[in-house]
Order: sequence, then C-alpha cells, then structure tokens
Amino acid sequence: MEKTVVPSFLKGEVLAPPSKSMTQRAIAAALLSDTESTILNPSGCEDSKAALGIAASMGAEIQTGLKKLKLRGTGKLKEKKLYCGESGLAIRMFSPIAALWPYTITISGSGSLRKRPMLMIENALRQLGVNCKSEGGYIPITIKGPLKGGKCEVDGSISSQLLTGLLMALPLAAEDSEITVNNLKSKPYIDMTLQVLDKFGINIQNNNYTLFSIKGNQKYRGVSFEVESDWSGGSFLLVAAAVNGEVTVHGLRPDSRQSDKAILAALDSAGARMSIKENSVKISKSDLRSFKFDATESPDLFPPLAALAAYCNGVSVIKGVSRLLHKESDRANVLKEEFSKMKINIELKGDTMLVTGGEVTGARIDPRNDHRIAMAAAVMALRASDRVMIKDSYCVSKSYPEFFHDLRNLGASIY
Repeated sequence: MEKTVVPSFLKGEVLAPPSKSMTQRAIAAALLSDTESTILNPSGCEDSKAALGIAASMGAEIQTGLKKLKLRGTGKLKEKKLYCGESGLAIRMFSPIAALWPYTITISGSGSLRKRPMLMIENALRQLGVNCKSEGGYIPITIKGPLKGGKCEVDGSISSQLLTGLLMALPLAAEDSEITVNNLKSKPYIDMTLQVLDKFGINIQNNNYTLFSIKGNQKYRGVSFEVESDWSGGSFLLVAAAVNGEVTVHGLRPDSRQSDKAILAALDSAGARMSIKENSVKISKSDLRSFKFDATESPDLFPPLAALAAYCNGVSVIKGVSRLLHKESDRANVLKEEFSKMKINIELKGDTMLVTGGEVTGARIDPRNDHRIAMAAAVMALRASDRVMIKDSYCVSKSYPEFFHDLRNLGASIY
C-alpha cells in the first residue's frame, strides 16, 4: 500500500511505541521460566509477533490481554520448525535457545532474512558441541542439541544479537560456560540483555564485554516485567518535531540503556530546541546546523539522522556505515538513492556518510521493504516542497505499526 505524506506542521503530545528489542528479550526469558511471567506494555509489531509465535512453538503457554502478555514455559516442544519472519534478533537469539532441546529443530524466515549471513550461529554452536548446519551460511538453520555449555569465541563486529542468544541459553546448560567476544559493537544492546536477565533471576559475569562467564544450571524466575518505550521508534518522532513541529514525546526514559537514546546528543549538536522532563522530551522546530555523530553503537539511528541532516545547514558527518550491512536493505546505499530523489545528496566514504542539507522536494520513494527508510521518508516529507509518496508503507509494521496513525494525530496530512 502506498501512502502519501503532505508537508505538515506537527503539534501535540504522543507516547513513544514500546521497545521491540526489549519485548523480544522478555518473551524469550519468560519462555525459559517454568513459572508465569507478565509482560506489560509489549510491542505489537511484526518482529515481536514472530518472537511470540516462536515461544508458542517451543511450548510456552500464552495469554494475551490489553497491553500485557502472560507467559509460562513448559519445556515441551510443540513444533520442530520455527519461523522468524524477517526478525534478525529472533533467529540469532532463539537459535541458541533451540539448542537446549535434544531434538532436530529447523529455523527459517522470509524476506530480507534470507539474505542475512548466519554462519556466525553455526560456528558458535558447533564450538559448544551442538550439531548445527545452515544452507551455505544462510537460512534455514538446522540445530540438534542439547547445549551442554563450555567455551566459545564469537565475533561481535557485525551484530551483538547472537551473543544475546548465547547469554540467554547458556545459564540453563548443565555445565559452566565462557564466551570470548572480539570487537563487540552495540554494547548498549548487551546491557539491555543483561538487564532483562537480571530481572528474571539470571547471573552473568561481564568482564569488559570481552569475556562473559556463565554458571550452568541456573533457573529463570517468573516476574512482572514492564517494557520501556522505544528510543528507536521515538527518534523519528523527535526528528519530525525538529524538522517541522512542536511535539512532546512521552515514555522515553533518560536512564534507559537503549543505544538509540543517543539521538538526543545528535539533536543537541544540530541545535534543536529541546527540553527534557522526567520521561518526556519536547522538541520544537528551529534553525538546524550540520553535525558530526558516531552511530557505530546505534546503527538504527542512521535513517532518522539522515532525515535530520537533510534539513541542516551544511554537511553533516555520520560515522558507522559499516554497521549497516545485512539490515532489512542495503541501508546506506538505499538512503543515498532514495534521498537523491528528494534532491538531498548523500556521499559514502568508507565508514562515513556525508549528508548535505538543502531544499527537500517531493518524490515517490521505494523504501525496499525497510521500515526505517519508510519512516525517514515520511519525516522528510513534513517540510518538503511537495508531497512524498511512500511505496509499500506497510513495512513500518515491522517495528512501529502505529507510526502513520501517530503522525496523523499530531497533525500530519496522510492519505
């Protein structure tokens, strides 16, 4: 479905969406407990639905309610074929968890997940004695446990998601374990994982993000867990306000361990008018200046940062382009190609993206089924010279199903 966003001034208040990253982790932790857990404020996006479907296939008893989920793990595998949709976190997190069962389990997905490399999963699990095979480094992945513990070494330069899966699964192994991690990126996501694990009663020793020591035979406890609002989704709302609005975004915790909280530093560097009170951030339209920002630890910020830079005077420099490999699209090049349709020049130099601010024009944008590029295009439209049409706009449901609804409520004209 194509949506058209007409240049509009936003005004009002909005609640940021729930964090899909935290929701998926909480679902996995609740699956691993044999007592009931309640997850409050869960994300209802497609990636979270995929995680919930996997939990059900792995034996979780699930009750859904208004803004809450109740889960209890039974340890009784119901399906030996697990489907992850397009969720990279789901396949990398649930693969080590699936290895806890002494059965042959096949894990697959669809869309962009078919193009994402999975050899890292195969290599890590084999080091731990699990029979694991991919299709030439891609899905489907076939796994046969049980995962008994031990030592393994992983490369954290591409993604921290596999490490999250290992940290969640190994506490239930029979033996103690050690994970050596090389060149870990996105450390805040591991902080989030450790935060969730601690809440569910699991103890992990973290030695400077290079060595994780894990006692075996631990036990997940059932808890009540509230999911934070999502700084990733909230970043688009904040940038939208900076571009053409006066908006207060509620639910964004300044003390959050989410990496995308760093959007505040970028907005400040760009000269955005901003005030923060408790868990709310108010942003108002102002003259914006070019900025420099290192997004290595927060690569999901590239699309909103590029949209922000498009309305800044001068050339903004964003570092960390190498982290955009193996996303829902070839994200750096897609941003370059699609922003050029709106007369905004993006140059890629090694690990750096340079965005030259200017007059944004109307255009028809193809986000290549990438939810974050679709949202960035909508933000760009708010002060463009003409309307922006976004092909396959439904892709935003991967992380933020209510995105266009929330923009409308703030005054955007969208049809």
